[in-house]
Amino acid sequence: ELLSELERRMSYRILDGNVGYLQIDHIPGQEVLRRLGGFLVAHVWRQLMGTSALVLDLQQCTGGHVSSIPYLISYLHPAGTVLHVDTIYNRPSNTTTELWTLPQVLGERYSAEKDVVVLTSGHTQGVAEDIVYILKQMGRAIVVGERTGGSALDLQKLRIGNSDFFLTLPVSRSLGPLGGGSQTWEGSGVLPCVGTPAEQALEKALAILTLRRALPQIIESLEKALQDYYTLVGRVPALLQLLANMDFSAIVSEEDLVAKLNDDLQAVSEDPRLLVRIIKHRQHSPETGASEHLGTSPVPEREAAQRALVDSEFQVAVLPGNVGYLRFDK
Repeated sequence: ELLSELERRMSYRILDGNVGYLQIDHIPGQEVLRRLGGFLVAHVWRQLMGTSALVLDLQQCTGGHVSSIPYLISYLHPAGTVLHVDTIYNRPSNTTTELWTLPQVLGERYSAEKDVVVLTSGHTQGVAEDIVYILKQMGRAIVVGERTGGSALDLQKLRIGNSDFFLTLPVSRSLGPLGGGSQTWEGSGVLPCVGTPAEQALEKALAILTLRRALPQIIESLEKALQDYYTLVGRVPALLQLLANMDFSAIVSEEDLVAKLNDDLQAVSEDPRLLVRIIKHRQHSPETGASEHLGTSPVPEREAAQRALVDSEFQVAVLPGNVGYLRFDK
């Protein structure tokens, strides 16, 4: 029965580009994980270990158990250290419980060198929101999708007197040590790193992972271009060192990458001419000639067309003081 319930609320597959995809619609409790942890590691987690990046889909995760938060976070946290990820306050008992990552886990942890993207929606609530918040504050995951629901970790239903009316209210709350005691996701939800409608979140996540997968090749090409062509030769070693140590953890778009590269390269080189740009390659129709592809239009045969071409490319005038003025834009 437990396995059947688990399989209904959890699924995985391997996407193009060797990207692992894990969808969880309910966070099972610690007791379930204790009994079925070996099965999950052998039949789900182990299949994802060889992937190059992981997408964790919590868009439909509306509930779960607080006791499982350390278990899930630990598989995305490096071994050798433990991290205090949250403190939960329960008002009925007036107690606080600290949540720490586990010193040991069944199976392997997902490599810290691999990207993790978490998908969210307005239906992401409760314990799932806390997991999203923790991973975001750790800098371990890129959150893509919609603002989460801003629900509560623990809800309790209380009868109002002897009536048939009940009041549902939160009785526990997260103190969120990773974000500081004054910050919380409850009530307001967790903002994504990249906002997009929920139905487009997976496509956006895969585009981000494609860009991030290409980063090493992009940086290698930049290094080679600087070594082979940059005229300020004395500044090349410092630029190469910059590229080798640059932190790209926050890069989620081509625009982010270009802005960071330009800011950092120009700061080190003190050269505003050193620019990285995005060039979108357009599809050329079969009729497009090689000369047009190279940026030079063919000269028309008719004289009237030739004059029109000259008038569009050149401007000639005689300025006051008998000064000639010639301007050409191409």
